[in-house]
Amino acid sequence: MPDHQHYNTLLVLLSYLISVLGSFAALQWAVVIPLAKTPRQRTAAVLAAGAAMGVGAIWAMHFIAMLACDMGMPVTYDPVLTALSAIIAFGACSLGLFIASSGAFSWAKLAAAGICMGLGVTGMHYLGMAAMMMAAYSTYDMNLVATSLLIAIVASIVALWLAFHLRGRVQMIGSALVMGLAVCGMHYTGMAAFDIDENGAQLPAGFAHGMRGDHLGVTIFVVSVALLATALVVHYKRQQRRAAITI
Repeated sequence: MPDHQHYNTLLVLLSYLISVLGSFAALQWAVVIPLAKTPRQRTAAVLAAGAAMGVGAIWAMHFIAMLACDMGMPVTYDPVLTALSAIIAFGACSLGLFIASSGAFSWAKLAAAGICMGLGVTGMHYLGMAAMMMAAYSTYDMNLVATSLLIAIVASIVALWLAFHLRGRVQMIGSALVMGLAVCGMHYTGMAAFDIDENGAQLPAGFAHGMRGDHLGVTIFVVSVALLATALVVHYKRQQRRAAITI
């Protein structure tokens, strides 16, 4: 870890917890995808699972972990780039799920979907880091950048395989715990690749209008938990209705 980076332990823990919850919600919704009877139902299930994984497990984890990092200087976040990074994460995960769930299973298709998803997640991460506004120039260790990309692709392939091959509740909880570690591993590897140079740097235009706040990380965690909990409740109610119709 670069010397200028110091982490808030509470926010680091919350970043892992939201990644686990998002992964669990995504796995729950992924179960619905192969059971969908119409293209509309399948698309809705893919988007729900993509949102849980991309926005909940990955983007929310990323942003909370970014807020956990103290750079030793004032930092704000460009709201447009931050929002765009969330859209990329959602789009990449939804596309990966769509590719992996279309037609018969094959390892080639799984690998293609995982690469697509991993590239999107990595793009989200570094775009999110580009959203940081501070009086310093950013530099990267490209070896660690490449490592973070590899972790993202491998984690994506594993996540997609789990999404379509697990059914037991205990298995899903265990998988969500592992996926949370993988997502955090990618993020903190990417952060280790990041360094700053303060020589001659000035605050960028728009710094004062960027997002910041001492409680922003906890707020994002609470809002994300509420949304993911709502998604899980909707999923379970759909399961109950489906079971009642079957009976």
